[in-house]
Amino acid sequence: MSYEVVVLGAGKMGGTLIRAWLENGVLRADQILATAAHEQRLAALSAELGIATSRDNRFAVSQAPTILLCVKPQVAPSVLEEVRSELSKDTLVISIVASASTARLEAASGDGVPVVRVMPNTPSQVRAGMSVLCAGRWSEPEHLDLVERLFRPLGRTMRLDEQHMDAVTGLSASGPAFIYVVIESLAEGGVKAGLPRDVATELAAQTVLGAAQMVLETGQHPALLKDAVTTPAGCTVDGLLTLEEGGLRVTLIKAVMEASRRARELLGD
Repeated sequence: MSYEVVVLGAGKMGGTLIRAWLENGVLRADQILATAAHEQRLAALSAELGIATSRDNRFAVSQAPTILLCVKPQVAPSVLEEVRSELSKDTLVISIVASASTARLEAASGDGVPVVRVMPNTPSQVRAGMSVLCAGRWSEPEHLDLVERLFRPLGRTMRLDEQHMDAVTGLSASGPAFIYVVIESLAEGGVKAGLPRDVATELAAQTVLGAAQMVLETGQHPALLKDAVTTPAGCTVDGLLTLEEGGLRVTLIKAVMEASRRARELLGD
C-alpha cells in the first residue's frame, strides 16, 4: 500500500487532524492521502500541506490500511457502500461521524472490518480538544492504541464504552457552544461594570481557561475549587447567589441533557 492513512472527506476536522499529525511528526505528508467532494478543496490541501489527494474514494481506500471517515452523517452510508469492496479485516475504519454507532458503521463496512468511533470537539483546532473513542465489535486493543496516537495531538483522549457516546456528544462536543455563551455573558458583565469590551472578553476567556486548567491539573472537585475562591462575606458569594437565583446550574444541566437526547435521535441509533 502507498499510504498509512486515508482521510475520506477532508473538511474542517479532517484538515485539523492532518495539520496536527504533520506538526507533531505523527505522520509525514507522503504517508497521507485525502479525498473531498470538491477539486478546489483538494487543491488547497495539497498546496498547503503537501499531501496527495483524490476525488476517487474507492481508489483511495485501496491505498492504505487505516481509513478516517470524516464525512457528514447523511452521506456516510453511501460513502461506505461505495468503498465496501476495498475494505477487509485488515482495514481499520475510524469514524468521527456524529451519532453513527459502531454497529451501523460495521453493517455498512462488512463483516470482520474493525471500526473505532471517535467524538472530537472543535477546540481541537487549537490543540485543546477532547476526543473520546469507543471500540467496535471487531476492533482490538492495538487499534485503539493507534487511534489514540492519531488523536492525541489534538488535545486529550479518553476511552469509554459506546453506551456513553450520546452523553459525550451532548457534553463534550456541544459543550464548547455553551461555554462560549458563558464567556460572552461574563464579558458583558465586565462591560456593564465599566471595562472596555476587548479587555472584558480577554479577561473572561482567560478566566474560563484558567479555571478549567485548575480542575484538570489539581484533580479537585469543582465545588472545592469554588469554595477556595469564596471568602466569607466576600464579593464572590454574592455573585454565586445571583447565579443560583438565575438558574444557571439547572439550565446548563438541561442543555447537556437536551443535546444528548438530540444526539440519540440524529441517525436513529
